[in-house]
Amino acid sequence: MSEVSEKIELSVENARKIFGVGDGFIKKVERDFDVIVTDRNGAIYVRGDTGNVSRAIHVLRDLSVYSEKGNEIEEQNVDYAISMEKENTSDVLGELDKDVICHTVNGKPIKAKTIGQKKYVDAIRDHMITFGTGPAGTGKTYLAMAMAIMAFKNEEVSRIILTRPAIEAGEKLGFLPGDLQSKVDPYLRPLYDALYQIMGAESFLRNMEKGLIEVAPLAYMRGRTLDSSFIILDEAQNTTPAQMKMFLTRIGFGSKVVVTGDLTQKDLPSGTRSGLDVAMKVLSHVQDISFCGLTNKDVVRHPLVQKIVEAYDKYEAGDRSHAGKKK
Repeated sequence: MSEVSEKIELSVENARKIFGVGDGFIKKVERDFDVIVTDRNGAIYVRGDTGNVSRAIHVLRDLSVYSEKGNEIEEQNVDYAISMEKENTSDVLGELDKDVICHTVNGKPIKAKTIGQKKYVDAIRDHMITFGTGPAGTGKTYLAMAMAIMAFKNEEVSRIILTRPAIEAGEKLGFLPGDLQSKVDPYLRPLYDALYQIMGAESFLRNMEKGLIEVAPLAYMRGRTLDSSFIILDEAQNTTPAQMKMFLTRIGFGSKVVVTGDLTQKDLPSGTRSGLDVAMKVLSHVQDISFCGLTNKDVVRHPLVQKIVEAYDKYEAGDRSHAGKKK
């Protein structure tokens, strides 16, 4: 294999972002593509095998385009650009950057950071009901929340309803102090946190007092018809089939629904079927319902979370294989 050295033009600011603190990001590129990247008086050179150099330069250019649009480069961006190049899908970050859903209260843009997330956001836009499944850290709930707030601000819906099942809402919660709302609030806290970050505490509380935003346990949905609402059912893997059917039959005119869940993290009693599992089988051919499966490649939390998810996937796959051999 012939070794080559190619030059790539980067602005000083872009090079600073792409190299990362202590050259941490560029070392990832070097390691993954077996190349050497050097900065000679502002000119960036990539040296190595011809094919590897070409792929490394694709990644650097993709990151450069992303940086030029005013984005800070994070480790997740570098990891994702590398993984997409290995799958022969380049220029991904530039495409994802075009679609800003909304901004947080601090002005930070919220947008899909992976192809899987982009498909998920598009599915929510285009369908009345969307099921979003995937491991922790893939942005299932956060992106759904951003879409709900955008629809609310654009007056596409008149209210937002966020709900999740309160597992162990019997004996164990009974020992907690306070009224029922106080007892179930710990289960709803992640929804509050996302709302505060996107809307701001003041705006959220004001709309909540008016009844325009409701955060409630799933049991509160029984007997209601929800018109002109953006409804998010979170942690749906912990619903029973009866609860899921009850929830889906509450939907009224002008409403949009997102159901999120992680099929690998069920907290239901042993032997209880998950309402999410059943719904995905029963509704798989129903029109205007979309199913989006996010994977560990769509994890956008700390890179260590992605490694943890991958490690557990391998471990559980090995367990299943071992169990199958025993049978």
